[in-house]
Amino acid sequence: MPVPARDVVPLRTAARVWALVALQSFGGPAGQIAVMQRTLVEERRWIGAGRFQHALNFCTILPGPEAMQLSVYIGWLLNGVRGGLVAGTLFVLPGVVALFALSAIYVAFGTTTLVAAVFAGIAPAVLSIVAQAVVRVGRRALGRPALVAIAVAAFAALALLAVPFPLVVLVAAAAGWLLGRHRPGSVTPDVTDDEGPAPLVADDALHDERPARRRTGLVLLVGLLVWWVPVFLVVVWTGRSSTPSTQGLFFSGTALVTFGGAYAVLSYVAQRAVETYGWLSPNEMVRGLGLAETTPGPLIMVVQFVAFLGAYRNPGDLNPWVAATVGALLTTWVTFVPAFLLVFLGAPYVERLRHNRTVADALSGVTAAVVGVIANLALYFALHTLFDEVEQKTWGPLQVAVPDLASLRPVAVVIAVVAAVLLFRLNWPVLRTLGVCALLGIIAALLGLPLT
Repeated sequence: MPVPARDVVPLRTAARVWALVALQSFGGPAGQIAVMQRTLVEERRWIGAGRFQHALNFCTILPGPEAMQLSVYIGWLLNGVRGGLVAGTLFVLPGVVALFALSAIYVAFGTTTLVAAVFAGIAPAVLSIVAQAVVRVGRRALGRPALVAIAVAAFAALALLAVPFPLVVLVAAAAGWLLGRHRPGSVTPDVTDDEGPAPLVADDALHDERPARRRTGLVLLVGLLVWWVPVFLVVVWTGRSSTPSTQGLFFSGTALVTFGGAYAVLSYVAQRAVETYGWLSPNEMVRGLGLAETTPGPLIMVVQFVAFLGAYRNPGDLNPWVAATVGALLTTWVTFVPAFLLVFLGAPYVERLRHNRTVADALSGVTAAVVGVIANLALYFALHTLFDEVEQKTWGPLQVAVPDLASLRPVAVVIAVVAAVLLFRLNWPVLRTLGVCALLGIIAALLGLPLT
C-alpha cells in the first residue's frame, strides 16, 4: 500500500480520538454514527457534514456493519490506508474483548438463577430497542410514499413469503433505481440546508487516490489473502465439517450479502443460526443481542456470541473451550476483514460519484427496505420473547409464525412495556434502560414469578 505524502491530522492524534469514539459507541449503529458525527464533524471539525453524509451513504449500501465501515472510510480520508486500518481496528477491539468475556461467562454460569434472571430482564428490553431502531431509521429513510411502499413490501416478503434476504435487498436497489429514473424525485429523501459547522480541513485536502487497476488488484489480492488464509488453516486443522470451519465459511458468505447495518443483518443470521444450524435457541439469540447492546462497538459483534455457543456445544474432536475460542475469533475475523476490503476497494471510486443521482436512488431503495427488514426482526424477537411456543404455519404461498396465546409470558410483557416507556417516552439511553430491565428480572426471580 502506498503511504500518503502527508496526513491530514497526525496519525497518533487520530488514533487517540478513534479510541475515545470506540469507548463511547453504545446503542447500535444510530448511536455510534451520532458519536462520530459529534466528535469528528462538530467538535474536532476534521470533516464537513456533507462529506460525512456522503461517506455514510456509501457505507449504507455496502454489506456489513455500516458504522464500523464509516470509521474506516473517514480514517482513510484523514490518514490513508493506515488511518483506515487504525480507525476500524480500534472501533471493534473493545467490543471483541468485552463480548468474548461475556460469552464465556454465559456458557459457564448461564444456568444459574441470578444470570438467568438478568437475561430474562434484558430480552424484553431488546425488543423495545429494536422497535426504537425501526422508528429512528424510518424517520430518516421514509420521506416519500414510494419509499414507504418499498419498506412495507420488504417486510411482507420476509415475514409472510420467506423471500431470501439478499434477494429483498437486490430488488429494493433495483426498485429505487427504476423509480428514480422514471419518476424523478419519488425516492429522493428530504434534505436539510443545515450543513453544520464549517470544517477546519477543506474537502480537497482530505486523502484521495485516483482509481487505478494496479491499486485495485493489489488491494483485492492482499485483502483476499488476509481474509481467507485463517479460514483455510482452520479447515485444515479441524476438518471441513467441523463447527468452527462451518462458521468461518458461513459468516464469510454473510459478510457479502448482509446489507443495512446490524439490525438488518441479524434477521438473516438469526434465521440461519437458529433454524438451519441449531447453534443456539431463538431466546439465546435475543440474549446475545442484549449482551452486544451492553458493550461498545458494532452490534454485529453478536455473531461472536453465536459462534462461541455453537462451537462450544458442537466441538467435535476439540476441547469445547478451544472450539468456542477458535469459532468465535474466526467468526469475528471473517465478519470484519471484508468490511475493510470493501471500503478500501470502493472509496477512490465513490469519491468521484459524490453527485451521482443513480447511485443515490438505488441507495434510497435499499435504505427503505432496511426499515422493513428491521421491522421483521422486531416481529421475530417479539414472538420468541413474549411467548413460549411459536408455530410456523403455511397457507398457500404464505408462511406465518403464529404464537400460542396460552404461552404468553406476563413478566416479559411487563418488562417490555417498561422498556418502551423508558426509551420512547422518557428518552433514556440504552445502557440505563438495560440496567433497569435486568434489575426487574432479578426482582421477578426473587418474588418467585415465572420467567419463562
